[in-house]
Amino acid sequence: MRVDAVGEADLSDLLPMMRAYCDFYEASPSDARLEALARALIADPDHEGIQLIARDDDGLPLGFATVFWTWQTLNAARAGVMNDLFVVPRLRGRGVGGKLIEECRRRSREHGAAELVWETAPDNEIAQSLYRSLGAREQRWISFALDA
Repeated sequence: MRVDAVGEADLSDLLPMMRAYCDFYEASPSDARLEALARALIADPDHEGIQLIARDDDGLPLGFATVFWTWQTLNAARAGVMNDLFVVPRLRGRGVGGKLIEECRRRSREHGAAELVWETAPDNEIAQSLYRSLGAREQRWISFALDA
């Protein structure tokens, strides 16, 4: 298995996984908006963030992750925000998620971030089990959102 930064040539494999990820969370951005997001990250990974794609030895896509760059005032340091983590359902439990997270962590450290942070749905217990197995700490925050 290998994990690489997403490039133009990866879009045909990435976009169906992004759609499946959105479907899982019952979100429905258009395909055009998902593609625009991916292209924005490809165009400016130093400022926007990065998408990673995991592939098996034959090049078949296994999953993806998205990290956005930001700052956190409470520790006065840069942070990588892992906004997305998706593994093809039939391949879950085989180490793909852990490999993607470790690469997100490595890339965040390389970018100067002090932490890699993320959120998951309260009922996504399978993902929470993975996160705990990697030594991730649970945070006690409640998320809010407003339309812009």
